[in-house]
Amino acid sequence: MFKILVVDDEAKIREVIRTYAEFEGNSVTEASDGIEAIEKCREEKFDVIVMDIMMPRLDGFSAYSEIKKIADIPVLMLSARGEEYDKLFGFEIGIDDYVVKPFSPKELMARLNVIVKRHQRNIANKTMEFEELKIDLDGKVVYVHGEKVSMTPKEYDLLVYLATNENIALSRDKLLSEVWGYDFYGDDRTVDTHIKMLRNSIMDYRKFIVTVRGTGYKFDAGE
Repeated sequence: MFKILVVDDEAKIREVIRTYAEFEGNSVTEASDGIEAIEKCREEKFDVIVMDIMMPRLDGFSAYSEIKKIADIPVLMLSARGEEYDKLFGFEIGIDDYVVKPFSPKELMARLNVIVKRHQRNIANKTMEFEELKIDLDGKVVYVHGEKVSMTPKEYDLLVYLATNENIALSRDKLLSEVWGYDFYGDDRTVDTHIKMLRNSIMDYRKFIVTVRGTGYKFDAGE
């Protein structure tokens, strides 16, 4: 299936992940801290990394920042804490998912499958496909059921940002700053209006753009 680097200073955690990963046919390499993880990434190629945040010598966030300079490898972070700050900081530096300990090994493997599938799809095709919704990243064109969709540049940018951050609840302020720019003068209505336009543009697949009450929106293709 795919090659996983498991980074955690707790041997029992590494053992549990290895057991479930190998049962599904994957190969596993272990590292006990961030520095060892960086060394492993210099020596081998991995499809995905599972990495604890709090580790001796070098924490997971710092290690991942260095690994990104070596290779483009998706990562799922583990943490014994569930603070929102950790999650937000992690997503800001580019992690793909976040799981709080104690966790379900089956859920962890399901999340890893989604991460790897999405990453490989994007790298191989330079497109993002969700059922019959296709985003051509090179051509900046969107297709629904094989037909080209007419949309504004900002609708396209909004769709790509939402899809790139699949299953992550994004606040309206976050969308404003990332899609329109930090110096854009606008309010929540700007986001809501464009979400409405975007939903109309992608027709059947408006179902993928989910309203998160009290927060904003997220892209959920149900994979």
